[in-house]
Amino acid sequence: MLNLTLALMVSFITTLLIVRYAHVHAHFSSDSDTKGVQKVHAHPVPRIGGLGIMLGLVVAATFATINHRGERLEEILLLAASAAPVFLGGFIEDVTKRVSPRNRLLCAMASALAAYWLLGIHINRVDVAPIDRLLAIPVISVGLTVICTAAMTNAINIIDGFNGLAAMVSVFMFLSLGYVAFQVGDGIVLAAAMIMVGAILGFFILNYPNGLIFLGDGGAYFIGFMLAELAVLLVMRNPLVSPWYPALMLLYPIFEVCFSIYRRRFVRGVSPSMPDGVHLHMLIYKRVLRWAVGSKVAAQLARRNSMTSPYLWVLCLSAVIPATILWRHSGLLAACCLVFIVVYVWLYQRIVRFRSPRWMIFKKK
Repeated sequence: MLNLTLALMVSFITTLLIVRYAHVHAHFSSDSDTKGVQKVHAHPVPRIGGLGIMLGLVVAATFATINHRGERLEEILLLAASAAPVFLGGFIEDVTKRVSPRNRLLCAMASALAAYWLLGIHINRVDVAPIDRLLAIPVISVGLTVICTAAMTNAINIIDGFNGLAAMVSVFMFLSLGYVAFQVGDGIVLAAAMIMVGAILGFFILNYPNGLIFLGDGGAYFIGFMLAELAVLLVMRNPLVSPWYPALMLLYPIFEVCFSIYRRRFVRGVSPSMPDGVHLHMLIYKRVLRWAVGSKVAAQLARRNSMTSPYLWVLCLSAVIPATILWRHSGLLAACCLVFIVVYVWLYQRIVRFRSPRWMIFKKK
């Protein structure tokens, strides 16, 4: 709890200073594009919130390492060092807007390779015998880990569309990782997960509901990397944990990426990297919360923005909660994955066809 509190304080103070002195660095740190297809803010906002989260992790992990010698908590610092390429790739994009998606993807892959080199983190089983035999070959195991980690970093970035959305979803997932790590006695994953919870909450205080600062690519990529690596590490070192546990626990952002690729490539016939405004969270903003549709008044935009995220928090929890309860039961976890996918697709089709379920709709009174 002390490590979580320290991470929260460092993250909050750093984030507060960024917001307080936004006028000094706004010319390079702010998101000034309010007209893009995925933009829902009415005025420029700093987009370097990931800096506070990274500093929160580093400071709290350093403190934990010094005060708990012999518990190998220095591995958390090595994991933070591994995250440097993906964080810097996103952070440089935040301040220059000139880092291509391809180069950011390469940075994520470099971080995954660094985590393997420094800590040996790799996917070693999926509880499917033929695939597990292939994963015994290092190049296949490491290659799959690199791909999955890069996908997860991109997934958190994709869902980072509204105030508090990606941050709170990530808090749910790190809490789940911490709980399962506690159940199996994995002190390193437990400590890292709780530190990340504190660091994200320090940012969340100023991000939700008024959106005084954004995660930015650096923050979203860093969080996605930490989620992916800690999930792989937990399964790799603890045979009791089903590999289907992280699959279900992380399913909301993962399926959002997969569905987006399918929608863009096969439905619209455009590049999967092409941004669009029809992600599920965008549809909820535009069509479910329609009491403010078309309004450009800043106060209404901010309120409508903040009301969107809780819908997705509930959707995320519908995967995280059963994953956390059933963390050792592969068959049930796989069945829950299927149920989540069916519900997601059903919900998306209803909303995109202007047939949103009545219980979801807020109307202006």
